Amino acid sequence: MANHKSALKRIRSNAAKRLRNRYQAKTTRTFIKRLRTAATKEEAVALLPKVTSMLDRLAKKNVIHKNKAANNKSKLTKLVNSL
Repeated sequence: MANHKSALKRIRSNAAKRLRNRYQAKTTRTFIKRLRTAATKEEAVALLPKVTSMLDRLAKKNVIHKNKAANNKSKLTKLVNSL
C-alpha cells in the first residue's frame, strides 16, 4: 500500500484516467465498426471525419500509437473511397 499522500492521489488519478481512456478507446472502436458496416456511401462519408478526429485525439493522448491511428485512418479512407 502507498505510504505517501501524493502516492495515494496518484493511484486515484491513474484509475480515473484509465477509465476515461478505456471508454474513449472503446467508443472509437465502435465507431470504426459502424463505419465499416455503413449501408450507404453518404453515411460512411459523414462518419469518416468524426472517426478520424477520434483517432487523432487518442493518438495525441498516447492511448494508441500514432502509427496505429495513421494506419486506421488510411484504411478507412480507402474503404470509403472504394464505396
